[in-house]
Amino acid sequence: MRKKVIAGNWKMNMLPNETINFIDEFSKLVKNSENEIILCVPFIDLFYALLHVQGTNIKIGAQNMHWEEKGAFTGEVSGNMLKSIGVEYVIIGHSERRAYFGETDEIVNKKIKSALKYGLKPIVCIGETLEQREDGKAVEIIKAQIQFALKDLDKKMMDDVIIAYEPIWAIGTGKTATSEDANNTIKAIREEISKIYGQNVAQRVIIQYGGSVKSTNSHELFSMSDIDGGLVGGASLNAEEFSKIANYK
Repeated sequence: MRKKVIAGNWKMNMLPNETINFIDEFSKLVKNSENEIILCVPFIDLFYALLHVQGTNIKIGAQNMHWEEKGAFTGEVSGNMLKSIGVEYVIIGHSERRAYFGETDEIVNKKIKSALKYGLKPIVCIGETLEQREDGKAVEIIKAQIQFALKDLDKKMMDDVIIAYEPIWAIGTGKTATSEDANNTIKAIREEISKIYGQNVAQRVIIQYGGSVKSTNSHELFSMSDIDGGLVGGASLNAEEFSKIANYK
């Protein structure tokens, strides 16, 4: 049976002192959770977060990385750098990175390969726009994103890959796909992975749902057959609210 993986994406929020205070409060609230809990924090907060989650059941992830190990890439951070300070996870291909910073499917693929090379576990984001959904192209778009993202990855690599299905129209809007719609789309993702890697890999891979997840809808979403937890945005900035999500049973 697949475990639930619940990750918070803080985006561009939280100063180091706020990070420390959050972890002090949050860690007490989730200490008995049986789920995998990840906080994906801004680069400036990573070191402080890593220090303060020691002795807890909370893992730390970054929100982005470059695909090269080093070089003349001003303002970028490599997977090797993240791994060197103890980061375990990294979000790759979030829709905001694609929309605001021009990340393509090719770039996403390169970043995934680099993350795996340095022992990081990528949380790979895919999702359709409202226009694509209304045109009936959602599954087609998502399958294409999966094919590009996982290009040249072998079966063994897939053990460390998490997929996050985030319909773009639901991110930060308050809108959420119905639990049935989200589950059916994630089933389609799993079917596509099965075509590429076989049924065993498809049944093992963790596929999260993201898009305005909060404590009032998380239990219904996570109870669905194919949804393996969530990638949580705004609700992850409040320790009490996020703990209700992270403590799902």
